[in-house]
Amino acid sequence: MANNFTFYSPTEIVFGRGAQTQVAAHVQKYGGTKVLVVYGSERVVKSGLLDSIVTPMREAGLTCHLLGGVVPNPHLSKVYEGIEIGKREGIDFLLAVGGGSVIDTAKAIGYGLAEPDKDVWELYESKRTAKGCLPVASVLTIAAAGSESSDSSVITNEKTGEKRSYNDNLARPKFAAMNPELTLTLPDYQTESGCTDIMMHTMERYFTAQGNMELTDAIAEALLRTVMAQAKILHTHPEDYDARAEVMWAGSLAHNDLTGCGNGGGDFATHVLEHELGGMFDVTHGAGLAAVWPSWARYVCGNIPHRFARYAVNVMGVEPGATDAETAEKGIRAMEAFYREIGMPTNLRELGITPTDEQLHAMARSCAEACGGSKGSARVLYEEDMYNIYKMAL
Repeated sequence: MANNFTFYSPTEIVFGRGAQTQVAAHVQKYGGTKVLVVYGSERVVKSGLLDSIVTPMREAGLTCHLLGGVVPNPHLSKVYEGIEIGKREGIDFLLAVGGGSVIDTAKAIGYGLAEPDKDVWELYESKRTAKGCLPVASVLTIAAAGSESSDSSVITNEKTGEKRSYNDNLARPKFAAMNPELTLTLPDYQTESGCTDIMMHTMERYFTAQGNMELTDAIAEALLRTVMAQAKILHTHPEDYDARAEVMWAGSLAHNDLTGCGNGGGDFATHVLEHELGGMFDVTHGAGLAAVWPSWARYVCGNIPHRFARYAVNVMGVEPGATDAETAEKGIRAMEAFYREIGMPTNLRELGITPTDEQLHAMARSCAEACGGSKGSARVLYEEDMYNIYKMAL
């Protein structure tokens, strides 16, 4: 049964070769005059990409300030640093040059500058909701998080080890310049972790016990099959522009809520379980998702075996078994085989970590607290369930 829904995706997408050359005009189009350009590694500087973006903006009369050094599982301290620069320089626009971590950092800075008298971390602690956010845009260099068109931002408080998300349409980017050429030099592990994250954003919306729409399911399944096919190509032919383009576009579609329209609310339990891994062990997000998902799937599939059976047949291409439960298990095994084929882990040991039982309990407790006690749509999970899934994932 289809559910009511509201679909809101205001981000303007500028896609294809040379997309980044249009940044200055688009910043002006959306009212920017004093821009804080946020980026991550020095690769953006050494490649000349940063200069190719900043110089035209300055020539167009825009004032630009730079904030580099954003890391994966982006740190709250960098957000605070950006807020201080923004206050001092009168920043009115945030431009992220990078992937999800950089864009999420820019969004958090935007929240902080919109309400400079309040601690932005309170949003991520669910202590209040945002009243505003400075305009944000991006030049995407990594296809993964979908943050370039989503309402989501994930920040890690490195002092406490807490990795928390905050979702609000106020932070939806004004535009995203998406040139697949900028992803051609990514390492394979980063590319495949990104493909895993893209798929998971759709899978989190697909596996629900609250009703679904046939059209949305069909879109989701096509997106998943496409990313799987391109991930295999990129594993052996990383220079393939067309495969890069397919994956980059899929990343935005997977997380702008399109693949959740009419579904009864996303599950996102795998994501919150991974957030604790990222907070405690600083693992790569996509790889962490791959390591947790099979255990989550086996733990919850008994609640919605028909959904897992459909996934197994329509996405993984397995032959149906005698029962939905049998087909579901065949699909989960096929997913594990796919992860291994592209170099992704299927459990915590393959991820390279072996948490103690005390750490498993601590992650489960922190995860439950972050979710307000429970999380999930395929099956509602509580602290004990979260611990059991972590235990299975070992």
